[in-house]
Amino acid sequence: MDREQIEQELADARELLEQASMARLAYIGPDGLPRVVPIGIFWTGEEIVMSTAATAPKVKALTARPEVALTIEAGDGPGSARALSVRGVVHLTVVDGVVPEYLAAARKNFDAEYAAEFERNCRALYDRMARLAVEPRWARFYDFGAGRVPRFLADLASKSG
Repeated sequence: MDREQIEQELADARELLEQASMARLAYIGPDGLPRVVPIGIFWTGEEIVMSTAATAPKVKALTARPEVALTIEAGDGPGSARALSVRGVVHLTVVDGVVPEYLAAARKNFDAEYAAEFERNCRALYDRMARLAVEPRWARFYDFGAGRVPRFLADLASKSG
């Protein structure tokens, strides 16, 4: 998939990216087996950013093998189901203190009072965090209610009439 196609898929998924706070991250663990974990995300407008403790097992695994897959979903039924699938590479940076996007995600989802308490707790808990920024190499946005479905489903639907 070329850069222009990736950028178009991400642009089409902009609303989903701006609203989403969670995703599922798939990566290869140190034993060579796949892992899938729920993880908080924040869309900067250019990057999908995730954060974790600098000592988390996924940091070591992603340092060794930065290739990942990510899925972000919304909707509670066929008419409102939307999903973005991304394959790419994680750029991992360990930062002192708390990753700024981690706090930005909290401010997006919590009222001001709770977000302030969350920030205080995070600053007390984390002396270092890992910032995981995904560089998409492939992306596909689906909006099932709008008929933007995987090709195989569109093919099945057209055959069934």
